[in-house]
Amino acid sequence: MKSEIQHTLQQALEALRAAGVLAELPAQPPQVERARDPAHGDFASNAAMVLAKQARMKPRDLAERIVSALPASAAVAAVEIAGPGFINFRIAEAAYRALVPEILRAGPDYGRSRLGAGKRVQVEFVSANPTGPLHVGHGRGAAYGAAVADLLAYVGFDVHREYYVNDAGRQMDILATSVWLRYLELCGEALDFPSNGYKGDYVWDIAASLHREHGDDYRVAADTVREGLPPDELTPGDGGDKEAHIDALTAAAKRLLGDNRYRLVFELGLNTILDDIRADLAELGITYQEWFSERSLVESGAVNRAIERLREAGHVYEQTGALWFRSTAFGDDKDRVLVRENGQTTYFASDIAYHMDKVERGFTRVIDVWGADHHGYVPRVKAALSALGDDPRRLDVLLVQFAVLYRGGEKMQMSTRSGEFVTLRELRKEVGRDAARFFYVMRRCEQHMDFDLDLAKSRSADNPVYYVQYAHARVASVLHQAAERGIALDLTPVPGHGKLERLTEGHEIALLKTLARWPEAVEAAALTEEPHQLTHYLRGLANDFHTYYNAHQFLVDDAELRDARVQLILAVRQVLRNGLNLLGVSAPERM
Repeated sequence: MKSEIQHTLQQALEALRAAGVLAELPAQPPQVERARDPAHGDFASNAAMVLAKQARMKPRDLAERIVSALPASAAVAAVEIAGPGFINFRIAEAAYRALVPEILRAGPDYGRSRLGAGKRVQVEFVSANPTGPLHVGHGRGAAYGAAVADLLAYVGFDVHREYYVNDAGRQMDILATSVWLRYLELCGEALDFPSNGYKGDYVWDIAASLHREHGDDYRVAADTVREGLPPDELTPGDGGDKEAHIDALTAAAKRLLGDNRYRLVFELGLNTILDDIRADLAELGITYQEWFSERSLVESGAVNRAIERLREAGHVYEQTGALWFRSTAFGDDKDRVLVRENGQTTYFASDIAYHMDKVERGFTRVIDVWGADHHGYVPRVKAALSALGDDPRRLDVLLVQFAVLYRGGEKMQMSTRSGEFVTLRELRKEVGRDAARFFYVMRRCEQHMDFDLDLAKSRSADNPVYYVQYAHARVASVLHQAAERGIALDLTPVPGHGKLERLTEGHEIALLKTLARWPEAVEAAALTEEPHQLTHYLRGLANDFHTYYNAHQFLVDDAELRDARVQLILAVRQVLRNGLNLLGVSAPERM
């Protein structure tokens, strides 16, 4: 309906240009928005105020000329001029009723569009370090990223979903060392576990797997491991350095095990946790086209190539034995190290190479979904793209606040290193995939979120996902009742069929108007990357339906009215199903 009004406005403006009232047409289609106050109609346009200067007329006078030039439209019941020159449109109720057969014919495609015109977009999300299982904080980025990707695909973009696997660097070495130390304990060696090691039960499980497969083949005496290590920072005041201690332990593990055996421990830890992450995300209904390896950037030479491109452009310098990127020249708050004094490249160097690779793969737009704690990385990555000669506006970084889980009124811890955290798997098993996916996207990504575990498990109208799903199931129950009572329903969607004219009740018109907003809701949620708009829409549609359900009988004796009402609620069911599907939530027939 919005596009229909835009089309008629465009025709009126073309007529005014032909008449010499306008010198030229606006570059963009006339702005048409939903009226904020229903008393003013359904849609409003400020076209007259935008073009008044060009026409050398008062906005209200130009509005009158525009209205007089509007072609007739069966969808428009009335056009009014308000205030300084707003043009308000009232949609004919017959146009709303015509949506019912349109929705039923389109089915899952009602609301789908080609707005994106096939442009290639990459959405990279979750990308948690494979140093431990996903916890409930990661789940929000997973649900949010998946919903954004699915929305963009639904409106016509060619979307590539990607997980960046940090399978290189210091944290993975710390994981491998942690696994080996737990393995040594299983072999009977007595060691003080480092304060900066990974302590979760999952580390014991990986170590046990190593011990089952290889026995004592990887055993080294505890005294040999401890030899020459700097003190750990086990308690304040000891004078130890936990960072130096774990780095020395990692170096000892590499030296004592040798390249091949160390690589096996490293790969066992990486692959075990990565398989676990894949399984968790799949259970949440999230899959990727690609799991991109950080190590592949090093092995392919992409990291060195990115550094050389920056060097050739004059954006790097050496200082204190390290190689620096002059990112302050591009708006960053300080310069960044690319290569450390020991010759190792930094995570940031890999990030530059990764984003260089994204651009080289031909994506017209790149969306990174990061945790809010990575906000400092945004200006430096954009600075690197600028230095490489690429347009930083092609990169859109969405920062997601971690969700905080409350069980029994108590806040749960989220520390991966300490091992004290609630896993995403535990959350999904407790509240179910549907509640997890829906709850995670109910608010803007940058807003803090408290995940109410008790509410998510409740079967009440206070639980938003239950409330929406129950509306879907209620429609199915009406069809089931009709079958039980032997009522023959004519549900063939026929445009302009007289029986739909029987839909005149206030609740019916309200439902029809809400259904008409679905394509706009999808477009807005996709273009603003705000899937929470869909949750609000679905809750509103469910509320309209439940109100209608409680106020009227559907399986009445009047066959035409009965068929019209059932077709209407079938249209409601279809839109509910489309919306839930975009959010990765099921649409149950029974509850």
